Amino acid sequence: CTNVRNANWYGWLEQRLKTDSRPGVSFAPNDIILRDMPDPHRARRSKWLPFIRSEMLDCKDDADDHGKSRETIIVGHSSGAEAAMRLAETTPVAGLVLVAACHTDLGEPNETRSGWYPPSGGPWLWEDIRTNAGPSTGDGNIIMLHSLDDPFIPIAEPRFVAKSLGKGTELREFENESHFFNPSEEIVKAVYDVADRATSLGLN
Repeated sequence: CTNVRNANWYGWLEQRLKTDSRPGVSFAPNDIILRDMPDPHRARRSKWLPFIRSEMLDCKDDADDHGKSRETIIVGHSSGAEAAMRLAETTPVAGLVLVAACHTDLGEPNETRSGWYPPSGGPWLWEDIRTNAGPSTGDGNIIMLHSLDDPFIPIAEPRFVAKSLGKGTELREFENESHFFNPSEEIVKAVYDVADRATSLGLN
């Protein structure tokens, strides 16, 4: 999508988080980061990850400089969910919300070329993702959302991801959300649940 605020629920969620709050959890408007992504149609890993680290998280070129990532919850949808997981392989974050995630290219040539998936993208580093997306104990702070009627990604994909990530990962399954194209209160709830856990664990 070339205009991210007009796509799916992204702009809607941005405004909700800027104006909404929950007991013990609120977000300062300037802390909500939503940007148009480079390479929006092919969503290549080689373009997205450097952009996320430098332009959205203020990470320096040094791989050990994580900018404001440690206090940031990453919300990723579809290819953005894969980007969030690959980011967390090397970058510590306060938590992840993964909407309509998968772990294979599902036989789609464009997905194969994007660089997110094995074998060309390398194996998924599940333990590193779990460790970097949660407290120092190694437990993750991850919520996944997926609909049983998703026309693109069968439920076996996120179930495999959740099992691979292990402790600290919760997969919430729904029946009529398709590929989560539209605004959903379940997304808002997931963000606040991850934020609440991050706050209680001192991660943000």
